[in-house]
Amino acid sequence: MKPLKRAIAGVLVGAATFGTGATMAEEPITPIRPAQEINLAQAELGKKLYFDPRLSKSGFISCNSCHNLSMGGTDNLKTSIGDHWQQGPINAPTVLNSSLNVAQFWDGRAADLKAQAGGPIANPGEMAFTHTLAVDLLKSIPGYVKEFKLVFGSDDIDIDMITDAIAEFEKTLVTPNSPFDQWLLGDEDALTADEKTGYKLFKDSGCTACHNGSAAGGNTFQKMGIVEPYVSTSKAEGLVAVTGKDADRFKFKVPTLRNVEMTYPYFHDGEAETLTEAVDIMGRLQLGKKFTDEENAQIVAFLKSMTGDQPNFALPILPPSSEKTPLPNPWAK
Repeated sequence: MKPLKRAIAGVLVGAATFGTGATMAEEPITPIRPAQEINLAQAELGKKLYFDPRLSKSGFISCNSCHNLSMGGTDNLKTSIGDHWQQGPINAPTVLNSSLNVAQFWDGRAADLKAQAGGPIANPGEMAFTHTLAVDLLKSIPGYVKEFKLVFGSDDIDIDMITDAIAEFEKTLVTPNSPFDQWLLGDEDALTADEKTGYKLFKDSGCTACHNGSAAGGNTFQKMGIVEPYVSTSKAEGLVAVTGKDADRFKFKVPTLRNVEMTYPYFHDGEAETLTEAVDIMGRLQLGKKFTDEENAQIVAFLKSMTGDQPNFALPILPPSSEKTPLPNPWAK
């Protein structure tokens, strides 16, 4: 978007009003915008790569295995399963709206989607491949060779192209038009009375100090267990693994609350199985507040109102390993 158009759009968004007379600019959570300025050719290639299990050592694991787009961009497991059925050390964060994150992974070790995309491919506990093998495999598939040339204008394929394409596809995975967003944009009837009360409780209790912005999170790192310590069997230590600073121990990226009803279980260790449990724990440990059952239910109702439009597209037809040999069906008997 050109600077002038962006400025005009910002003025129009800031001027949107609610039925109560409050302006959207006064709200700590802002609407999700549809995907902007996408390179469609790269995104289409990235979609194929995202769903292609041949980028793993076993030939069975794809990006979608742990970040399933029919399950809120997660796998709904406490911690993910990788190569040779290895149990991962941490809960898989959602890929939906991940382009809005300040960094990627719970500890922020990847600066952006491109940096993140290459990590699981080479992680021995996840896809267990190498970047060199991934490149060589794609070079051996004529359909991919043709598409990479069309998209990038090069006869070569490298890991930068692969991660660029996957990242561009992931930028499309935003979820606008939730009931909460409709309310933010002026539809007073988009939320129920309980959902509105839950949002007010959420704000008044201080939750929006961390869960703010269009993703309702994802833009800061915070210590888990401020008022009371958080006890976990997880070995994950958070941001300290990146910075080396002891003050960053047990600081994790604040998760987005968009589509949160779909992304159970919760927290970096997956210990909270339900939203009710998660709200109770966060209230006590982070805010020093014990919500009543009614208050908890109202906050949960509000959180569910942030479920937006899910990605809706046809699954890609992956290029066969050779022009004459169809793709194997791993589920065939």
